[in-house]
Amino acid sequence: MTVERTSPQPGVAMLRLTGATASASFSRDSIPVIAKAIDEVLNDAEVQALVITGEGRFFSAGADIDAFAASIEAGEAPALIRDLTGHLHPLLLRMRTSSTICVAAINGAAAGGGLGLALACDARVASTDARLAASYAGMGLSPDGGSTWLLPRLVGTQVARRFFFDNAIWSAKEAHEHGAVDYLVPSENLIDTAVGVAVAWSGWSNHVREATKHLLHVETDNDLATHLDHERTLIEAAGTTKAFEEGVAGFLARRRPKSK
Repeated sequence: MTVERTSPQPGVAMLRLTGATASASFSRDSIPVIAKAIDEVLNDAEVQALVITGEGRFFSAGADIDAFAASIEAGEAPALIRDLTGHLHPLLLRMRTSSTICVAAINGAAAGGGLGLALACDARVASTDARLAASYAGMGLSPDGGSTWLLPRLVGTQVARRFFFDNAIWSAKEAHEHGAVDYLVPSENLIDTAVGVAVAWSGWSNHVREATKHLLHVETDNDLATHLDHERTLIEAAGTTKAFEEGVAGFLARRRPKSK
């Protein structure tokens, strides 16, 4: 379980989520590793842009469902959710407010909290193998990871509403057509394209990058920090419900959860 850091161009850092950091990104073991790696890049004065990508079939596939099941059995699901959001939410805010340009190179599935990680980036480049999924409703959870704040700003409120209530899985083409993805490329061109965007967008001065990101971030009344607080309260409450227990059980049994 590692996050591999490379430097494909001067001033550009690339983080590749590998193993469990890609396939089960949001566990008590994985999320601190991811947050530490991203923070090190954001705090590096020599880096102006960050590219985040995954490994194999996964960009970042969200929570560890086995850990959810264990937490339900132990009666500590809300505590687990609180721990995970306690790492994820501040990380998303740091990415959004940093002068560092963040580019998601989406190689595979971006689901749950992994979707939020991709949406929190300044740009998204997707290979034709990419998939975007909310995955919350099927688990009996309300959406999290800033996705209900970030996605409507990219695709519009009603498209986002359909995405969440349909519990949709968007192909890379659908995500691009809706505006959730900025660039759609063959898989062999993914990293080069993402690095190219990172180089181009980070070429402006630190002030220009920081001020532009700030102005775009605060252009709406309900700021992301407040919205994340609302999401956290609601997903913690959802973690106490029978619907969540059934959602986890259905996922592990590879069946649709029983309604009600």
